[in-house]
Amino acid sequence: AAGGFVTDSLSEDYFTAVRLASKGHSIIYLDEKLSAGLAAENISAHAVQRLRWARGTLQAFFIKTNPLTIPGLRLIQRLGHLEGILHWFTSVSRIIFLIAPLFYAFGIIPIRSTPEEVIYFFLPYYFVQITVFAWLNHHSRSAILSDVYSLVLAFPLAITVVQAILSPFGTGFKVTPKGTSSQSFRFNWGLAWPLMLMFVLTAISIWLNLGECLAQGSWTSGVSNHLRGLGIGWIWSLYNLMMIGAALLVLLDVPRPNPYDWFDLRRVVRLQIGERTWWGTTTAISEIGATITLTQRGLPQLATGEKRPVQLSISEELINLHGVLTKTCNEGEFPCVAVQFQTVSLPEMRKLVELLYCRPGQWKRWNTPGELQSLWILIKTLFRPRVLTGDVRVKAMTVTKG
Repeated sequence: AAGGFVTDSLSEDYFTAVRLASKGHSIIYLDEKLSAGLAAENISAHAVQRLRWARGTLQAFFIKTNPLTIPGLRLIQRLGHLEGILHWFTSVSRIIFLIAPLFYAFGIIPIRSTPEEVIYFFLPYYFVQITVFAWLNHHSRSAILSDVYSLVLAFPLAITVVQAILSPFGTGFKVTPKGTSSQSFRFNWGLAWPLMLMFVLTAISIWLNLGECLAQGSWTSGVSNHLRGLGIGWIWSLYNLMMIGAALLVLLDVPRPNPYDWFDLRRVVRLQIGERTWWGTTTAISEIGATITLTQRGLPQLATGEKRPVQLSISEELINLHGVLTKTCNEGEFPCVAVQFQTVSLPEMRKLVELLYCRPGQWKRWNTPGELQSLWILIKTLFRPRVLTGDVRVKAMTVTKG
C-alpha cells in the first residue's frame, strides 16, 4: 500500500508511517507496551540512538516523504509533524539558556526585572508550565527531570542538528549497542566535557554575581536596575548549576555485570539439593539464574566460593532446570538462595523466555513522578549519588506478577 519502506532516511519507520497516512490510511497510536529490549542499555547507547533519530527526522527537509509538503495530509497532521521536527532545535535554545547567565559576570544584563515583574509574570507562567506539563503528556514525563535529560545531550544534539542541515546524508545508520556489560561504574567523558566546562564557568559566574550583589548592598530598597539584573543572574545560574550537576551524574553508568535483564517475578519453585527437597518463591529471575526465598530453614550455609548442584522446578510453567547454588543467606525469618542455571536445553530455554518476556499484559505502564517528587529525587541524587553509596546491586525489573 505504501510502496515499501522509505529507505532514503535513517528514520525509515517514521517516514513509512507518513507515507501511509498520506495515502489515506489511519495511523493509530496504541498506548500499550507490546515488546521489550528496545531501550538503550547505557547513556552512550542512548546518545547514539537519539542522535540517529535527530538526523533521521531532520532529513525530512531533503526527501520526498516530507510530512510538511507530501500530498494527502491534513493541516492538523502537518502541524503535528512540524512540532516533532522543530523539537530537535530546542537543544540549540537550551545551550543559549545555559550561556546567557554567564554574561552577568561581565556586566552585560540579558534580562532586567523587578521583583513585582517576577511575581506577576514569570512565577505564574512557570507554575502553570510545571503543573500541566505531565498532564499534557499523560504523565509520561516530568518537567524537572526532562530538563535534566535535555541537558545531557544538548551539545551533541545541537552539533547534529547543524550537521543534518548542512550535510543531511553525511552519516550512515548506527545501530544502538545491545547486550553490553560492565563490572564497574563508567563515566562518559566524551559526552561530559562540555557540561563540565559549563559547570565551572557557571560556578564562577555565581561567585562573581553574588559577590557584587553583596558588596554593593542589593538588599537595600534603593537597588539599581543593574543590581536587580545581577540578582536574577545568580538565581538563574544557580538553577543551571544544579541541573548541570544532575546531568553529569546521569552520564555515570552503573555496573551491569551481565547483559541479561532480571525480573521481579514470583513463582513457586521446588529445589532438589542432594537428597532433600526445599520449597520457595522466586524474588528475581532471569535467563541465567534466580534468587529464591525459601519457606523452611535448615539449609547449610555455603562457604565463600563454594557451589552446590541443584535441580530447580517451576511446576506452574512446567520448567525443569539444572544449576548450582552460588549464595545462601540464613539471616532474617526466611533464608534465601541464589541459583545459577547451567546447561539449559533448548525446549526449557523456550519455556523460560516465554515466562520472562511473552506473558500478555506483563509490561506495566509507569506514571512519571510528580514535580515535587521529581525535585526531591533530584536533590537526593545530587547530595547522595549512587557511586558514593557503593550500591552496585542489579535491581529486578517490576512486571505484572500474574
